[in-house]
Amino acid sequence: MRILQLDMDSVKYEAVSPEAEVYEEPEQKSLSMTDTLVVLVSVEAGDTNDTAEKAAKDTEEFLRKLGRKSVLIYPYAHLSSDLARPKEAMAIVDHLYKSISREFEVRKAPFGWTKKPVFAIKGHPLAEQSRSYGSSGEAKTYKKVKPVEVNTSIVRKSDWAGLPETDHRSIGEKLDLYSFQEVSPSMVYWHPNGYVIYKELMKFIRELEDKDGYRETSTPVVSNTALWHVSGHYDHYKENMFMFSNDMGELGLKPMSCPSTILIYKSKTWSYRELPFRTATFDKLYRKEVSGALTGLFRVMELTQDDGHIFLTEEQVGEEAERFLRFVKTVYDTFAMKFTAKLSTMPDDHIGDDALWEKATASLKASLERIGMKYEIKDKEGAFYGPKIDFDVNDALGRAWQLGTLQVDYQQPLRFGIKYVGEDGKEHDPVIIHRAALGSLERFTAILVEHFNGKFPAWLAPVQVAVIPISDQVGGYAKSVYEELLSKGLRVMLDSSDRTMQHKIREAKLKEIPYAIILGKKEEEAKTVSIRKRDGTQRNQVSLSEFMAELADEIRNRKT
Repeated sequence: MRILQLDMDSVKYEAVSPEAEVYEEPEQKSLSMTDTLVVLVSVEAGDTNDTAEKAAKDTEEFLRKLGRKSVLIYPYAHLSSDLARPKEAMAIVDHLYKSISREFEVRKAPFGWTKKPVFAIKGHPLAEQSRSYGSSGEAKTYKKVKPVEVNTSIVRKSDWAGLPETDHRSIGEKLDLYSFQEVSPSMVYWHPNGYVIYKELMKFIRELEDKDGYRETSTPVVSNTALWHVSGHYDHYKENMFMFSNDMGELGLKPMSCPSTILIYKSKTWSYRELPFRTATFDKLYRKEVSGALTGLFRVMELTQDDGHIFLTEEQVGEEAERFLRFVKTVYDTFAMKFTAKLSTMPDDHIGDDALWEKATASLKASLERIGMKYEIKDKEGAFYGPKIDFDVNDALGRAWQLGTLQVDYQQPLRFGIKYVGEDGKEHDPVIIHRAALGSLERFTAILVEHFNGKFPAWLAPVQVAVIPISDQVGGYAKSVYEELLSKGLRVMLDSSDRTMQHKIREAKLKEIPYAIILGKKEEEAKTVSIRKRDGTQRNQVSLSEFMAELADEIRNRKT
């Protein structure tokens, strides 16, 4: 059995029609729920009622951890390629449904039906967890199977064929941006064109961080699980970690950067005069998922975050929060993306003093109000260690994605025993702010690809200029123009093929290159260029230096 647990702001579905010979009559053909846990479940060959009971127990534990009171069991065959027979599967799903304690409101979507779902997943780190079970209810080893892909509306696709042209996977294939290979499931192979975008995003964030006084760090991707015991990830996140053992003991690939960064802070004695200490990292992170939960770049097992951790005094929380709010606004405004800030308050299951929580929450609220940023209150949705502000960005299809975050943490400093020496000469506990603007660069790239529909602004475009000579007669001039552009650090291609000019222009347009330079005898004689923009507008007899100055300004200011 494979399940994917999703903590939802809201979920609704409509049962459209039976899709198999074996199906059950639904009690109701449509359902809408809020603040609920959805359990997508695939029943596999060899699963029994014991398997279902083990899954039910884990689901109850997750419900209590999240503080949810309701759960929707959602039959979803696409998490596995080793399915049980439909009649057996339907009985086991029903047993799972009946095995969950009725201290919760338990609902079940009908088995064997085509359904139209709309899922709005919460943004916190534990919002999505996957589990696999064998027939005994224990972890199961699977034979090699072909990976299965899903699209972002949870509609199953056996491969990428037939995806909408606006899907980031379709656009990525068309523009040769990235690919996924079976030997590295759900890990991105960045092609040269896609890696340009990836690097430009990091360059953009690095420039902003440099201006704000961040110091970039990097830490090992592997560490002994002793680190994860101290941080609490071993208890709360172990199922989603890649772990292995050798003569060095039990080791894990890091799913988050904060514990390792704390060790850097702990390596010396700090004075209050040195705080805040702002750190940033772009290290790779690894999070284990079942293959059916993965949706191109939206959910991957190897990811990069624009991760940052600020070590500061309690009195500095408000000022640093305000500073990062301005940072986030700059980032999203650059991409012309609308966003919503959500302030999450103390959950029932929390650690730390209530008065401290109230003080931290008030600081975040005051920071939002000082800069005039509108926000929503998410009551009791804070992390167990402190309040937070999450940032939801709307993509081109109007879907909301939680990307950026700002989390105030009073507990990790206590767990790791880190200190600073105050003005009074005594040791004090610092506070940690965990923050990210883009979140996962992979997920942000997916949103970006769809947001611009592949028509990237010049600063992000894999190729910024195409040089197109009308004929071989101007080949020498075309090459000199190409080399001049290249010497200025521009990403440029020279189409010296023997195809017609119209064909070359069409090719540049298909590749969504922002500018094409058309060169003929007139341009060569006048030492000018003709500029054709992606939208089809054209300017003739422009000096190359003038064009390069205009393009440099467009790139420098990251115009969209």
